[in-house]
Amino acid sequence: MLKTVLGLAVFAASVGAGASYAADPKPTIVLVHGAFADSSSWSGVITKLEKDGYPVVAVANPLRSVKGDGDYVRRIVADLKTPVVLVGHSYGGAAISQAATKGANVQSLVFVSAFAPEVGESALGLTGKFPGSTLPPNLGEPVELENGVKDLYIQQTKFHDQFAADVPEDLAKVMAATQRPVTDFALAEQNSNAGWKDIPSWWIYGDSDRNIPPEVLAWMAKRANAKETIVVKGASHVVMISHPDKVAKIIEDAAK
Repeated sequence: MLKTVLGLAVFAASVGAGASYAADPKPTIVLVHGAFADSSSWSGVITKLEKDGYPVVAVANPLRSVKGDGDYVRRIVADLKTPVVLVGHSYGGAAISQAATKGANVQSLVFVSAFAPEVGESALGLTGKFPGSTLPPNLGEPVELENGVKDLYIQQTKFHDQFAADVPEDLAKVMAATQRPVTDFALAEQNSNAGWKDIPSWWIYGDSDRNIPPEVLAWMAKRANAKETIVVKGASHVVMISHPDKVAKIIEDAAK
């Protein structure tokens, strides 16, 4: 992990120094995690991408608001000064949809069990478009923040079945203990940009997702005119953890 972090630091420093990327034509892969997860959820995917020669940055998504999170991702992407494949998981899809604009350095988008809101839509609204999500009753007692905003967590005892049913139970316990909360404001906030309307997208998700109904994911992929859609049989909401090779493969497809 330390080696990876130091490698990213060196990479970022070289960008700031105006380094040339002529010797490495591969785009940078920028990974944006979603709610109830963190950047470590991409570990298996990162290992595969780096082995195949792709520079990778895993963003620590603030999970505070769509606009704020989207602006944060946009600044990171713009600072890279390279072509970028922007990848979002779950709520991270709303963030990358908000961040990506035509004419910037984002060449493609990859949605991993992710939301892709239209302007005026929210993650919360899309979740209920079709029945099937079992998330609401498995949330814990919200944490009160300022101005009536609340932080949301999944109950640790419910985390494995709800969020990560196809990963080992011991790993799910660690994920439950380290989950990062999302605000109720962020989930209900409407997107003011829909980058997938102008930038080609690739999609992958599991047919056993209990957070976002697979029917919703299929509907969004079709609406976005996805270049490629992979449905992983039996996969949970965290398909990037349970099937990192499949997720890395579709990211590399989007990078070509």
